[in-house]
Amino acid sequence: MDYKKLNAPNTTITRDLNVMSENVNNVYEMTMIIAKRANQIDAEIKDELDKKLQDFATFSDGIEEIFENREQIEVSRFYERMPKATLIATQEFLEDKIFFRNPVKDKLKK
Repeated sequence: MDYKKLNAPNTTITRDLNVMSENVNNVYEMTMIIAKRANQIDAEIKDELDKKLQDFATFSDGIEEIFENREQIEVSRFYERMPKATLIATQEFLEDKIFFRNPVKDKLKK
């Protein structure tokens, strides 16, 4: 998913959890859904960042050989300015973009 185009806020917002959990009917279940999605998003962003930073990797023998790469700094700053994974996951939950299921509830319905 392209997280750069998602309209998630960059700062935290106070939200009414009872209103947010209307689809799930359980605040704790909603929190776990958002938390698990945030972990998935965080892993995806970390992999993407690692791949981009591999291009700048230089292997040297000496510790004193430190190179400042402007492009690497810009890439790092871009990822630092992105909304945190929890904010992205919360926005996805509010926009009904997260598919979730509870196997325990599914078993009880059968």
